[in-house]
Amino acid sequence: MSALLFAFSAFARDHSAMNGTWTLVPAKSDFAGQPVVQTGTVTIADREGIIIVSRSFKYEGATDTFFYRDITDSEHNETIHTGKDLKSKTRWDRDVLKVTTTESGAVTLESYTLAADGTMMVSVVRPQHKPITLVFQRN
Repeated sequence: MSALLFAFSAFARDHSAMNGTWTLVPAKSDFAGQPVVQTGTVTIADREGIIIVSRSFKYEGATDTFFYRDITDSEHNETIHTGKDLKSKTRWDRDVLKVTTTESGAVTLESYTLAADGTMMVSVVRPQHKPITLVFQRN
């Protein structure tokens, strides 16, 4: 049992374990009454301190696909500014990849973690909204 816990612990600390493309599993996700994401993918690349998180979502009833991309140099703890009122910061907090986006003073926090079953859980906390939990499986 302790060997299993050690193996999982070592796996969880390897930040590259989240690298790759993940597909949303809407039926396992909790949208907390917010618009349901019909389809979605998240691609994570953490290479030599540069973290790239790309997200593409299509919401139920929407005709457009929404694409977000954050790039951060975690070694230098830089923040990416995309436009006048939008800035994004990506960092590791132990085994949790956190993306903090500030737009017009409103802060959204996304927390990415690996679950024991191999799925990726994403908690999204936005101002004046209930937190949502998205579940992704690796492609």
